[in-house]
Amino acid sequence: MVIEVKNLVKEFKTFERKEGVKGALVNLFRRDYKIVKAVDDISFSVERGEILGYIGPNGAGKSTTIKMLTGVLMPTRGIVRVTGLIPHKQRRQHAKNIGVVFGQRTQLWWDIAVIEAFTLLRDIYQVNEQEFQQRLKKFDEILGIAPLLHTPVRKLSLGQRVRCDIVASLLHNPEIVFLDEPTIGLDIEVKAKIREFIKEINRKYETTVILTTHDLSEIENLCNRILIIDRGKILFDGSLQKAKDEFGRLRKVTFQFYNEVSSSSLKERFADSRLDWAQNSEYSVSVVFDRNDVSAIEIIGKMMNAFRIGDIFLKEPQIEEVVKRITE
Repeated sequence: MVIEVKNLVKEFKTFERKEGVKGALVNLFRRDYKIVKAVDDISFSVERGEILGYIGPNGAGKSTTIKMLTGVLMPTRGIVRVTGLIPHKQRRQHAKNIGVVFGQRTQLWWDIAVIEAFTLLRDIYQVNEQEFQQRLKKFDEILGIAPLLHTPVRKLSLGQRVRCDIVASLLHNPEIVFLDEPTIGLDIEVKAKIREFIKEINRKYETTVILTTHDLSEIENLCNRILIIDRGKILFDGSLQKAKDEFGRLRKVTFQFYNEVSSSSLKERFADSRLDWAQNSEYSVSVVFDRNDVSAIEIIGKMMNAFRIGDIFLKEPQIEEVVKRITE
């Protein structure tokens, strides 16, 4: 395994400010603090080559976990090992093995051209010139960075900067890449390019990717496993399909008919409390059901025996619905 986390805790001491003039005077002479657990006794491991989605609401503990994994923060308690190293104790050695992208911050130097920033990173990570040029060429094929190389970083758009930041994080071919909201604020075309790039580096180099994002379509497109965290605790660890099976049991089938059909007549005909019928139009009816109680095939079979049906639509649970149900 490339990442091992055991009983990890991160606590912050926060000042409780009192209100009003009287409170301000009291604050001058006496300060009260409270302990907040941003990460509360979590454990997990990640194997080489995994693309892991680490998701949860704002303030859940995602970014705090990433900062401990990258060595930016020191844990209050617990064990963290990344590629066999303790991140906050062996930061220089650890930095050579990882790449990090924070979507709202840049690791590039603001006033110099992109190619100059890449060259500095090449020297810092001691990448030989031949490998450096090969990687730039490969990255350009997918992300189209060649026209941006001689542009100062400060003149790049958000989408252009994020593309260059991702390249910068991968120039030294790290074993693990941490992507914290990498596509925030980007348009659909740029998001698609970044998704393709992540898949390519994972496939070609077996790079392990840890992705945190609020854009759950990214999770569906990229991740073979998800961790869901809320209030500092891990609520779910498994495949996306497993999450849908356990927490997204409700399905919806919509029928379109050649003749007029009412939902009330269907309720009378089927008389099944497990089915929740709704009228969409004179020629369309939907039914919501729990897949553990009744199958879609059973419902569709009965409907086709009883009516002339023009079309059928089956709606699977959306990942947004599944995550919401887990965190409720």
